[in-house]
Amino acid sequence: MSAISERRERERAHRHQLIITAARELAESEGWEAVTTRRLADRVEYSQPVLYSHFDGKDAIVSAVALAGFGELADHLRRARLAATEPGEATEPGEATEPEAPLRAVCRAYLGFATERPALYQAMFILPTDLTFGSAETPPPLRAGFDEFVSCFPPENDRRGLYAEVLWSALHGMAVLSESGRIPPDRQAERVDFLITRIAG
Repeated sequence: MSAISERRERERAHRHQLIITAARELAESEGWEAVTTRRLADRVEYSQPVLYSHFDGKDAIVSAVALAGFGELADHLRRARLAATEPGEATEPGEATEPEAPLRAVCRAYLGFATERPALYQAMFILPTDLTFGSAETPPPLRAGFDEFVSCFPPENDRRGLYAEVLWSALHGMAVLSESGRIPPDRQAERVDFLITRIAG
């Protein structure tokens, strides 16, 4: 590849990321309803045709934001799990120690992620995307996030994938119902304790 081609590729990658970042920032400040190709074009100072040379439309932009979000979520969960497995890691009064500590830490980290990044979470799980879940075509960032849940269960548990699915589903329900005001957000820790007791206890 020539130097000119490399420069063009770098510029294209920069524009691509700029559009994704702008969409996420706009969604976080005004909601996804405010994210239109016209608004994004104005925000990144490119024409709408330039935007369409990167993305087919809003759904494709949402998918790109969601994919980046899954990478962030996987990293967030991994840090929480590893911190909970460090020797001498302090626990709260009454909190279970190993082997439940990593699972509890991952659950709390997941709910915290959803609460702190509502627009991003909506892109990942609520809005239409072309991302594939639970198949051979599942993108690595999605698989990495799921694997963090799986890793909280003993390797000899041949149903740990099922446990992880049920756990993730329950946490998603808590996050969405809490965000919409259907359940009180201040009882999440109690719900997590109940869930872990039933699944891992």
